[in-house]
Amino acid sequence: MIWTIAASLLGLMALSIPVGIVLFILGVGVGELYSAFPLLRGLGQVVWSSSASSTLIAIPLFVLLGELLVRGGVAERTYAALDKWLSWLPGGLIHANIATATMFSATSGSSVATAATVATVAMPQAEKLRYDPRLFSGAIAAGGTLGILIPPSINLIVYGFLTETSIPKLFSAGLLPGLLMALAFVAVTAVICSIRPALGGASRSFGWGERLRSLIQLVPILILFTVVIGSIYAGWATPTESAAIGVMMAALIAVFLGDGLGRSAIAEAMHGTVRISAMIMLVVAGASFLNFAMTSAGLGRQLSQMIEGSGLSPFGTLMLVIVLYLVLGFFIETLSLMVATIPIVVPIMAGLGYDKIWLGVLMIVLIEMALITPPVGLNLFVVQGARKSGSMNEVIMGAIPYVLVMIAMIAALIAIPGLALWLPSIL
Repeated sequence: MIWTIAASLLGLMALSIPVGIVLFILGVGVGELYSAFPLLRGLGQVVWSSSASSTLIAIPLFVLLGELLVRGGVAERTYAALDKWLSWLPGGLIHANIATATMFSATSGSSVATAATVATVAMPQAEKLRYDPRLFSGAIAAGGTLGILIPPSINLIVYGFLTETSIPKLFSAGLLPGLLMALAFVAVTAVICSIRPALGGASRSFGWGERLRSLIQLVPILILFTVVIGSIYAGWATPTESAAIGVMMAALIAVFLGDGLGRSAIAEAMHGTVRISAMIMLVVAGASFLNFAMTSAGLGRQLSQMIEGSGLSPFGTLMLVIVLYLVLGFFIETLSLMVATIPIVVPIMAGLGYDKIWLGVLMIVLIEMALITPPVGLNLFVVQGARKSGSMNEVIMGAIPYVLVMIAMIAALIAIPGLALWLPSIL
């Protein structure tokens, strides 16, 4: 049954059927072929219960927060300010791409939204200043992945919902690895451009007066992040309530410190929020029904028996899970991969003694890699769409150095679990 479901999933996705619909189709198929019970009768209850959680309300709110900042021109001002501070490094403007992605990761919670934001602002500069398209595009795609690791992360909210794990603890666990990975992206870019200066374009220097004046553009984002995340850690607000606070602050920032929010900007922000949120919730509902069908048909028991019967040690089992996610990440959209596998994999790994908080961060890094590896890497398509010229292969080649950084982060998390567990332990 496991291999039949995997092959069917890949086959249906190859037909360009939307992922959420594919999951529903597979759920119906599993119920009809592998279960003696009429599982289809439970469809309504499963869909309702999977989407009625108050925790999930945070998802559209965080998406709207990011949309308001983009439509209000705050993203462009932030990018210009970071350009003045970082373009002296080997690689020039590429570092502003990474830094802007890091800052917007700390507000939007969405990898795709972060990549789209930075790509829209940065690509015209790349063409004007004649940067090498490969590394420039790859850095944007990789920087966007930080949106699902640095809090507030929509994917961490989904993980916490699926595993009944504390979302504030997951947020704090993802912060340090996310910042370390951003610094590693900057370091790798600087090394590459020191060895091959032509890849990075000319470095640019700005006077200290210009730099200090530009800080006013960074203050609103830092305050927004502090209020949203600080209210959660202080116990003043739940993740959903803090997201609502963040939306109000983002609107005020866009109106008074950005380009304003006209009727068309608000309409575009609402449209983008509905589109992204509907896609996420369709996937969550479809995967919930598929999980219900697979559990009822005994897949969880089969998978547990397969892992336990492999005779591997807990560490060997962890390596098996990592390889599984690396392979599946090439073919399955990231949110679908999470929702379809976590309810099965996490209980097995927790039973072997692995901490669910640490495991969540590790899985998010693995899923980040799926965002920038072909053929289904969403961030690659987002950046290529913003370029409007050149081939996808350029974006793929430019992302390879950052994939290696993510592999190094996976190794670091395994060797030093405290990278993910230290902040939750003190907060």
